[in-house]
Amino acid sequence: MIYLKAHNGEGDYVSWSGIKADPTSSDGKNVKIIYDGLLAKSGADQVYMRAGFGTRRSWQSVYDHPLMRTDRGWESPVLHMNDSQLNFCFKDSANNWDNNNGENWTYVIKD
Repeated sequence: MIYLKAHNGEGDYVSWSGIKADPTSSDGKNVKIIYDGLLAKSGADQVYMRAGFGTRRSWQSVYDHPLMRTDRGWESPVLHMNDSQLNFCFKDSANNWDNNNGENWTYVIKD
């Protein structure tokens, strides 16, 4: 099973946040993240996704991925899951953040 979580309240994903996961492999281990949230709606000229693997509070292999503007929003490159949990948030070129009020987002693969 694959989950996209926003970690606010009950921890369930909220569709109005403008975040989508687009698995590009049947097992979900290759995924694109699509962002059409606050920064995109505020006219950001570039959006980056800060992402890392591990627990929500202890990220490993952290990297800022430049996103590409498409008709679906800002898209990440295809990310290969080397862990069962990908944590991420977003920033623009002016260093404004969309991090779900400090809770970030998580893409989880569960057996």
